[in-house]
Amino acid sequence: MRQYAKGPVHAYLFNGPVGSSLRDTARTFAAALQCREHGCGRCEACRLVLSDNDPDVYFAERAGVSWRIDELREADRVGRRRPLGAGYQIIVIEDVELTTTGSSPSAAALLKSLEEPPSRTVYLLTAEDVPPALDTISSRCVEVKLKVLSEADLREVLVREGADAPAAEVAANAANGNLRRARVLVRDPALAERIAQWRAVPERLNGTPATSSALAQAISAALDEAIAPLQQMQEEEMALRVQDSREMGQRGVANRRDIEAQFKREQRRFRIDELRFGLTALTNVYRERLVDNLSAAPDQSRSDYRVGASMSAIDVVAEANRRLSSNIDETLLLNDLMLSLMAF
Repeated sequence: MRQYAKGPVHAYLFNGPVGSSLRDTARTFAAALQCREHGCGRCEACRLVLSDNDPDVYFAERAGVSWRIDELREADRVGRRRPLGAGYQIIVIEDVELTTTGSSPSAAALLKSLEEPPSRTVYLLTAEDVPPALDTISSRCVEVKLKVLSEADLREVLVREGADAPAAEVAANAANGNLRRARVLVRDPALAERIAQWRAVPERLNGTPATSSALAQAISAALDEAIAPLQQMQEEEMALRVQDSREMGQRGVANRRDIEAQFKREQRRFRIDELRFGLTALTNVYRERLVDNLSAAPDQSRSDYRVGASMSAIDVVAEANRRLSSNIDETLLLNDLMLSLMAF
C-alpha cells in the first residue's frame, strides 16, 4: 500500500468481501497519501486523517439504499476544491456497486468525476462486489483486492489488545474476518448466549404461531442488547475526537454531525451482520441434521422425509438471508422465518 501512496494516481478501487474492513483501509490509505513518509501513523497529517479531522478528506454519504446522482454530484463538487493543506483533496465513496442499482442508476455521474479529476484530487472507492455493470468505473481505477482476516489473525490481535483467550476465540469465530466487528463482540458477554439462542430455534418451534412469535421477539430483543458494546465503543471514539480537537485549539469536533450519522449507519450494518451470523448458525444446525439423517435411519421413508425437511429448512433460511439485502423490516422477516420453519 505504501508503494501506491508514493506515486498516487487519480483513483483507487478497494474491493473485498464483507469483513475485509474496506472503510478502515480507505481511511488508512488516505492518511498515507497525506503523510510525507507515506503512512508513518505518528505525524500530525496521519493523526488528522485517522481521527476524521482532516478537512481535505471527504467521506461521501448516501441517504438511501442506492447512490443518488445528486449525492455523487456533491462529491464531485468537493473533489474540485483546492486542498487546504499541502497534500491532496481525497474523496472517499463507499459501496460503489450501489451506483448501478435502484430506479435511477448513478454510475454515469461517478464516471464523469473519474474521467476529469483535478490534478490534486484522489478518489478512493470501495466495493464488496464488482459486477459487470461496474466495469467502466473499475477500468478508470487501480483496483486493490483485499481479503478478510483469518480467525487465527483476529484471535491474535484481540489477545494482543488484552482480551482473554476464550473470549477472543468466540469473537474471532463470529466476526467473519471483520476486525472492527471482532473488537465489538469480544466486549459482549452475551455473545455465546446469543449463538445458543439461534441454535436452539429448531427444538423450540413446537408448531404454534404463539411460540414462533415469541422466538422472533426474543431474537429481536437480543439484537437490541448486542448493539450496546458498539455504542460504548463509539462513545469512547467520540470522546477521543473531542480531546484531539481541544488539543488542536478547536472549539469542538468540526464534522461531529457527519460522524454521528456514520455511527448510526454502522449500528445498522452491525445489526444486519448479527442477523446474518444468526442465520448462518441456524443453517449449520439444519446442515448437521441433514448429515445425521443421511448417515442413519434404517426406516427409508422416515429418512427421506427428514432429509427433505432439513433441505427445505436450509432453503427457507437462505431466502431470509437474501431478503435482508432488500431493506425489509426486521421484525417482519423474523416472524416470517419462524412461521415458515414450523413446517420442518
